[in-house]
Amino acid sequence: MNTGKLMTMPLFALAIAAFAIGTAEFVVMGLLPEIASDMAISIPASGHLVSGYALGVVIGGPVIGIALRAMREKTALLALMLMFVVGNAGCLLAPGFGWLMLARVFTAFSHASFIGTAAVLASRLAPPGKEAQAMVLMLSGMTLANVLGVPLGSLLGQLQGWRATFLAVMLLGLLAAALIAGFVPAGRASPSAPAGHGSDLRRPVIWLGLATSVMASASMFAFFTYIVPVLLQVTHVEAKVATAALFVCGVGITIGGLLGGRLADWNLPRALTLTLPCLIAVLVAFYWASASLYPALACMVLWGGLSFAVGMMLQALIIKVAGNAAAYASTLNIGAFNLGNAIGAWLGGRVLEMGWAFNAITLLAAALAAVTLAMVVAVLRTARRAPRSLLV
Repeated sequence: MNTGKLMTMPLFALAIAAFAIGTAEFVVMGLLPEIASDMAISIPASGHLVSGYALGVVIGGPVIGIALRAMREKTALLALMLMFVVGNAGCLLAPGFGWLMLARVFTAFSHASFIGTAAVLASRLAPPGKEAQAMVLMLSGMTLANVLGVPLGSLLGQLQGWRATFLAVMLLGLLAAALIAGFVPAGRASPSAPAGHGSDLRRPVIWLGLATSVMASASMFAFFTYIVPVLLQVTHVEAKVATAALFVCGVGITIGGLLGGRLADWNLPRALTLTLPCLIAVLVAFYWASASLYPALACMVLWGGLSFAVGMMLQALIIKVAGNAAAYASTLNIGAFNLGNAIGAWLGGRVLEMGWAFNAITLLAAALAAVTLAMVVAVLRTARRAPRSLLV
C-alpha cells in the first residue's frame, strides 16, 4: 500500500545513498591542494581525479546497467552500494596517485546505475500523484551533498588529512547500504535501456541536446574543479575560509536547482536564453572580483545558482525533445553531464599547465557557456521545425 508514511524510510535510505555518492563525486574538488601536496604532484594533475571519475560514470553506466539488468532493484542497489564502499576503501588505502585514480574510476562505475535505478524505484514507491515529489526527495541527497557534504568533507580533509574524508564517505556508504537492506522493498528487475523508440533516438535534435548538456557541464566544471585553488592563490584566503566559501556556494547551487525547475515550467526556451547570458556575465565579472573575498563570494553564489538552474532546464529540455524516448534520453543526459565534467576539468588543467593565472579559469568557463548558449538556440530552432511539436 503506497502511503506517504510508509514510503518515508525507503526514500530516506535512497536519499542518504545519493548524498554519499554526490559527496564522493564532488568533495575531491575541495581536497586538490592536500592530495597534490601528499602525492607530490601539481594541482592541475590532481584535477584529473575529477575527469577520471566523470569518465567512469559515462562508461560504467551502460556497462553496469547491462550486468545487473536481471537483478531486482533492491539487490542491484545493494550491489552498487557495495561497489561504492569498496571503491572508497581503495581511495583511502591508495599508495600512490595511479592507484587513487583507479579507485576513483571503480567507484564511479556505480554512480549512474544507482541514481537511475533509485529514481525509478522512488517514483514507483510514491503515492499516486506524488511520483515526481518522491524523485525530487531522493535526488535531494545529491543537492545536499554540495551544501553539506563537500564543505564538511573538505574541512575534515584539511584537519585530518584527505584520507579521513574517504573513510567518512565509505562509512556513509555502509550506513546507506544498511538502510537500503532494512527498509527498501525488493522491487522489480532493474530497468535497462528500452529496445523500442529507436526511431525517436535517431532524431538529430536529441543528440544536439545531449551535446549541449556536455558543453554546459564543461563550463561548470572548468571553474568548479579549481574553485578552491582560485580562492587560495588569487583571493589569498585561508583554507578554512575557502571551505566556508564552498558552503555559501552550495546554498546558491541549492536555490538554483529549485529555481531551474520553476523556470522550466514557466517558459523553458525563454528561461534558458535569459539565464545563460547572466551566467556568462557573472563568470566574466568573477575574473576581477576574485581579488577580494566578498565580491568573489557574491559571484560564487550567483554562479552556483545560475549554473544549476541551467542544468535543471537542460534536463527538462532533453525530456521534452525526446518524445517517446524521454526516459532513455534522460539517462543518456546523466552521462552527457559527466562527460562534460571530465572535459571541463581537463580543459581547466590545460589552461593552468600553460601558465595562465588561476582566475583565467573563469574566462574559459565563460567562453564554454557562450558556446552552450549558441547550441541552445540551435536546439530550440531545430525542435520548432520538427513535424510535431516538441516543446509543449
